[in-house]
Amino acid sequence: MLDQPVRNGVSLTELGRFCRAVLSACGANDATADAVTRAMLHGTRHGVDSHGVRLLDHYVTALEGGRIKKAPEVKVVNAFGAIETLDAGDGHGALATYTAMDRAIALAGQFGIGAVGIRNSSHFGPAGAYAIEAARQGFIGICFCNSDSFVRLHGGAQRFHGTNPIAVGVPAAGQDPWLLDMATSAIPFNRVLLYRSTGTTLPEAVASDENGIDTQDAQAVDMLAPLGAEFGFKGAGLAGLAEIFSAVLTGMRLSLDLPGMMGPDMATPRGLGAFVMALKPQAFGDQATFDAGMARYLDVLRNSPAREGQSVMAPGDREWKVAAERERFGVMIDPATRDAFAALGKKYGVELKTG
Repeated sequence: MLDQPVRNGVSLTELGRFCRAVLSACGANDATADAVTRAMLHGTRHGVDSHGVRLLDHYVTALEGGRIKKAPEVKVVNAFGAIETLDAGDGHGALATYTAMDRAIALAGQFGIGAVGIRNSSHFGPAGAYAIEAARQGFIGICFCNSDSFVRLHGGAQRFHGTNPIAVGVPAAGQDPWLLDMATSAIPFNRVLLYRSTGTTLPEAVASDENGIDTQDAQAVDMLAPLGAEFGFKGAGLAGLAEIFSAVLTGMRLSLDLPGMMGPDMATPRGLGAFVMALKPQAFGDQATFDAGMARYLDVLRNSPAREGQSVMAPGDREWKVAAERERFGVMIDPATRDAFAALGKKYGVELKTG
């Protein structure tokens, strides 16, 4: 834990104010500005910097170009019992997915389970931002999304799946939720961009050059490896699971058919699909039994023997630790993001207060 405020850091409150003000200044409606800021702040607060406020510049470019609608019509277009399909109206993925999870929670409150497919969406940032919303309200939240092709198959030498994240949030009475938020690639592409900005060397076996040969040079990366290294078929299989729920089930484009997130065309909507689900624990049994089971599971997990020099953590524990530090001490902004914020601030007349 840091023992003094980060010099030249920025508070989370100030980051939220700046991002929301810039989004509003570029013409995004209140619902979009709020949802996008909320999702980015989740990433930055919890140390998922690759999907945090560094995305603001890209999102503004997409909003200004017309790829993402500034005031989309988000509506339910199909309903069957505990299942709904939401059309995002080519709006921002954060607005669509927060809306979909709200609908899934409402359905789960009625039926014990709620599932919502999302059509005509866009990049939605950190998947955990939506799963955690369900967990905070006492539901188990599950979230899938596909993305443009950037990950080779196990043994493959071309881009096939997207990073295709999976997130699950589970409530734990009296403590922070259990939170799994993972890309099905070895690392997310936004982390490659972050490493390029900071000049950081990549870990081994997480990315490949244009010939499918592993590289640790972030500048040379052309594709990512699937999760699992020598057992990458497992990561590729999980990516396929996310692909089926996100694209096939919703009638949206496969990763192979999606225009690139960073491509030159910022006018044509990308048409992403996504999928969220909420489960009500009480529908399976009494709440006290569920709470006791989660408490027992987490206690045994965290207190299990660790290897020398290692520690044992439950999914989410690292994120809660980082969040506590950043709530208190603020956030250091990487150089590329700092420059982008300066340009955005000048363009839209919004000042970012640091220190």
